[in-house]
Amino acid sequence: MPPYFESITIPYTYNIEDSLNKWIGKNLKGRYYVSKSVDLDSKNQMNTHIKVGFEEGRELAYFMLACPLLKYK
Repeated sequence: MPPYFESITIPYTYNIEDSLNKWIGKNLKGRYYVSKSVDLDSKNQMNTHIKVGFEEGRELAYFMLACPLLKYK
C-alpha cells in the first residue's frame, strides 16, 4: 500500500476479504488496497486482520459510513 493512502484495520472474519473487494468495486470509484495481515498482540498471540486503504480520504469516510459489512459482528 502506498504511504499516502488513508487506511483502517478491520478484524478478520470468514470470507470478509472477498466481500469487501466486491462491495468496494461496486460502490466506489477510486484506487484502493485490501490485504489480510497477521501480527502478534501484547500477549504474543496471533491476530489476523484486514487492512483497507484508499487513495482519497473521502472514499474511506464513505466506506466507513456506508459499508454494511462493518456494522454487523
